Amino acid sequence: MGYVGNQQSEGFSSIPAKQDLTGATGTSLTLTHAVASAEGIDLYINNVRQEPTTAYSAVGTAVTLTGSVVATDDIYVVYNSLALQTTVTPDASVSTAKIIDGSVTSAKLAAGVQGVAGIASSSTSGTAINIDSSNRVSMDSSHVFDMFELTADITSNQTPISSNLRRVQHAAFASLNGMSVSSGVFTFPFTGLYRVEFFYKSNPIANDNIVFACQFTTDNSSYSNATTANSSASNAAENSASGIAFINVTNTSQVKVRFNAGSISSGSKIKGSTNETVTGLVFTRLTDAQ
Repeated sequence: MGYVGNQQSEGFSSIPAKQDLTGATGTSLTLTHAVASAEGIDLYINNVRQEPTTAYSAVGTAVTLTGSVVATDDIYVVYNSLALQTTVTPDASVSTAKIIDGSVTSAKLAAGVQGVAGIASSSTSGTAINIDSSNRVSMDSSHVFDMFELTADITSNQTPISSNLRRVQHAAFASLNGMSVSSGVFTFPFTGLYRVEFFYKSNPIANDNIVFACQFTTDNSSYSNATTANSSASNAAENSASGIAFINVTNTSQVKVRFNAGSISSGSKIKGSTNETVTGLVFTRLTDAQ
């Protein structure tokens, strides 16, 4: 029948019948079954039981006699026990499924093991987490850092701002898992909780009130304001304003953002530049979608 319960790490064999060794000569006998010691067998020579460890010793299948036997002696052994068989797991044979989750502790790690260089993704062949030689952790596949800038002035209302936008291009800039934009609508690279920021410089004319808005959609159709910022002046002086919104992106095909410029009177403007970022849009992924 099948074995019930946890499988033992040691195996046992049944005790065989006696073994006839008649015909052996000299001081050595060979058993067909291994034993652990002389007490594992009863040795009979001419029907006289021999004293274990005194008349003979036994290890494995080898029996050594303290005296000699001849071929005409009647010799046989009766097994009392057999050597214990320990089952050793073969090299490279323990799979992940054989290890209980959370059972490997630091005590089981080899001396000098400080960590791992990378942790692989469960769904792809790539690396999800990198740990460098200075113990700095990076998770490039989870992060999003991106920034766009306005390259020319906006002098009239735009819903959305769709022209003169580009990813920042100065020599020290880099983006990671960047946003995509089409006709002023920004699509997130993958789901997550995002921090979306904007800042801008403007020159409103007297009594004008320029409005810059970040809008979101959750159905890829209707948009609502996530945050707005106003700039006004009485003498057309340069102004700065900014806004921040947290966008929970649960579906990248439905949840998107765009930016509007409104209430721009003739003579007022939101500033753009190709030399530096004076009006910018910043996207940062903070964590998983909530």
